[in-house]
Amino acid sequence: MTSPQPKKTSPQSTLSMRHAAEKAASGRTPRTRTKQSKDALKRTRGFLRRFTTPLLPDDYTVLINPLWSSRELRGRIEAVSYPTDETVTLRIRPGWGVPVDFHAGQYIGIGVLIGGRYTWRSYSLTDAPETHDGIFTITVRAIDEGRMSRHLVNLAEPGMHIRLAAPAGDFHLTEPVPEKILFISAGTGITPIVAMLRSLMSREDMNDVTVIHSVRHRSDLLYAEVLEQVAAYPETKVILRVTGEDTDEAYGPRISPDDLETLVPDVRERVVYACGPQPLLDGLETWAEEREIELRTERFTLDRASDATGGAITFAQKSTTVEADGATTILEAAESAGIMLPFGCRMGICQTCVQQLSAGFVHDLRTNETHEPGSRIRTCVCVAAGDVTVDC
Repeated sequence: MTSPQPKKTSPQSTLSMRHAAEKAASGRTPRTRTKQSKDALKRTRGFLRRFTTPLLPDDYTVLINPLWSSRELRGRIEAVSYPTDETVTLRIRPGWGVPVDFHAGQYIGIGVLIGGRYTWRSYSLTDAPETHDGIFTITVRAIDEGRMSRHLVNLAEPGMHIRLAAPAGDFHLTEPVPEKILFISAGTGITPIVAMLRSLMSREDMNDVTVIHSVRHRSDLLYAEVLEQVAAYPETKVILRVTGEDTDEAYGPRISPDDLETLVPDVRERVVYACGPQPLLDGLETWAEEREIELRTERFTLDRASDATGGAITFAQKSTTVEADGATTILEAAESAGIMLPFGCRMGICQTCVQQLSAGFVHDLRTNETHEPGSRIRTCVCVAAGDVTVDC
């Protein structure tokens, strides 16, 4: 009778078992160690505060390293590259306290000192969370009236310090991932979708994906290498529309909702993610609603052409009044006067900027609605329709 042979254990398995046993014995996971380190740093700051009064420990630590601020979230530009003449890609190292976890498709807020005051905008992260190395990556296109985008494209350089807002946004992959997905984008609207595509590839979940992307000229195309990688999967399809007037570049007309059922016959079975200019998204929203198709959108800009006349905006708690035209949001008017109101996405989505309207009427650039006194308004997308008072 042969006695049973003991199972062989590979060196890798032995090491893994030993590591698990040590971790279980210590009760300290990487997440636990991170929390303990932060708690220890907070206790140290509290102790040092007794000796630095009337200054704060921050006033000294930022002299050693500007990223060590605990009063505001900061970052440092580590690398700058130019994928096209009008765009810049920035690699940003987050400072102490900046959350680095995010969902594919989310954005971060960027604050840059321009003309003596901080200007804020939100930009989509383009890395996959699964392969994220702790450095944020964004791509910015300079637009004609974009004060921030022009500044970053023309003046950003390695070593430049900026302010940050934590990753946020509802435009991201959900769990579980939809079985069939259609991504639609135009121009720099591809940036959040690139993060989602990279995420799907990294988790080997690129099962049934179709991508439709539109640019004006071939030279405007961003992340061509990502689209090529996606197109190599057997169950994926990439449709590129180059809509420039030059005949040798014209691969097809602009994306139209009316074309989708021809381009993607099973579109009604798919979850649709779309990011691009307002006319494209407006058309898609009407199209999807009529067909009861699940559509998720992200808007980069607001349509500032409204009937609002502007007026005097009074910030009651600050006893400050600012004159603003019908294209300047309540939030922008406050910032122009040095009043720092809370904000997040600056696109009317996250609700961080909501304030009480005490008097007057405001026009919502996102929904085209007019809000009355007593309403809770999103200051990042509302403009004055006459003189108004906001309770902040």
